[in-house]
Amino acid sequence: MLPSRPLLHAGVFALVVLQAFAADTFIAAVYEHAVILPDPTEKPVSHNVALALMNKNMDILEGAIKEAAQQGAHIIVTPEDGIYGWKFTRESIYPYLEDIPDPVVDWIPCTDPSRFGPAPVQERLSCMARNNSIYVVANIGDKKLCNSSDPTCPSDGRYQYNTDVVFDPEGKLVARYHKYNLFRSETQFNYPKEPEAVTFETPFGKFGIFTCFDILFYEPAVVLVSKMQVDTVLFPTAWMNVLPFLTAVEFHSAWAMGMRVNLLSANTHNINFAMIGSGLFTPEGPAAYHYDSGTEEGCLLLAELNARPRLSPTYPPAVNWSLHATSSQKFPGENYTFSGSVRRDIFTFGELKHKAGNYTVCQGDLCCHLVYQMSDKRKNEVYVLGAFDGLHGSLIKYHWQICTLLKCKSTDLDTCGQPVETAETKFEMFSLSGTFGTNYVFPEVLYSGVQLAPGEFEVLRDGRLKNKHSTSKPLITATLFGRLYEKDPPHPLRT
Repeated sequence: MLPSRPLLHAGVFALVVLQAFAADTFIAAVYEHAVILPDPTEKPVSHNVALALMNKNMDILEGAIKEAAQQGAHIIVTPEDGIYGWKFTRESIYPYLEDIPDPVVDWIPCTDPSRFGPAPVQERLSCMARNNSIYVVANIGDKKLCNSSDPTCPSDGRYQYNTDVVFDPEGKLVARYHKYNLFRSETQFNYPKEPEAVTFETPFGKFGIFTCFDILFYEPAVVLVSKMQVDTVLFPTAWMNVLPFLTAVEFHSAWAMGMRVNLLSANTHNINFAMIGSGLFTPEGPAAYHYDSGTEEGCLLLAELNARPRLSPTYPPAVNWSLHATSSQKFPGENYTFSGSVRRDIFTFGELKHKAGNYTVCQGDLCCHLVYQMSDKRKNEVYVLGAFDGLHGSLIKYHWQICTLLKCKSTDLDTCGQPVETAETKFEMFSLSGTFGTNYVFPEVLYSGVQLAPGEFEVLRDGRLKNKHSTSKPLITATLFGRLYEKDPPHPLRT
């Protein structure tokens, strides 16, 4: 069906306005929020009690939003679970949920709060955006009634979704996203029936949005970037850090570089649950990031980003991630390898026994190549080259291919793969590559103290991860994370 002429004219006019006011850069903000959690209970509290708790968190978020706007930010992202926390059953979360309409309804909750029934949370978020002339991104819960005519309708007669919302500077609801890849503990929510690819246009580029665990899967993460061609991804998350590879700032920075897109990552801040680490990440590396496990305080981050990174002269070229490794003969040298566990994943490791050398370690279809030279070979520290080619995860599995230069926890080789936060060894040079069976590879270097290494390494077009000069700090890991999406088991909804 063709659009009516008035709607068509309105759409063309909106596009012209966006182009007229298009900006080359924009100021982005993320707020890492120390969420005030409700008291654990299996029974639902009253709506007033739930709203009181949410208002306490929104008081803090509103302060961050005002500060970001005063510093010139055009958009701010707040965390997953940032308004009510995560300690819920399906029943106990219900008083915290609101009915969130499809953005096509053209609704400003701040000026018309009762149009779709009680919506005090949406009203307040809309007013925060409107009063501060800023895009506001938040994570709340959506509820949708269903009945017996729907064969998938839950027994309590409603769907409940982990939901991201975006309000524009006028306070209008412009995006709503239902999380598709629920983490194993999110039993309070339902899977949406189909994956959603949610995008919206702004004067500073095309934006997409998804939530936390979604980043690891083809739908929606790869679809938004590769097919929908978004410039920037909005990423509310409640990320539990897992060294050596899945620390928030480490993996999120790697993902932005591998996908060659901006990623605005806002994490919750709870050191008891290892939830820390947020950042503003770009195709060239982190523009700003924060990782603090020593305090209970939230943190506001701001940075000026390229609005359309694909048009930038510094936009990284496409990489053939397997070119160097597949064209290289297996390096001679130490042939001894051993198995080690990184959580539940069994890696094949080879110890770096010398100050300098060439090594190859293989597992499955993946061979990892390393050329390196340490500044000094310390007797109290052991490094290994590791390879993993297989399914990762417990209840929900996904296929990794990983090549890593990794510091072991101690000189005991049984500790290789255990979490490590500090090191003493610096490297004069390293070059890491692998025979990856995918174009989706994410590169990262992690220094002692869980610090990123912006500007200190590069990825060559033939797939080599190399340091540009001697590492400025001791090294924990240098890693290439590959994702073979086509080998993933079916989504839980499909089983």
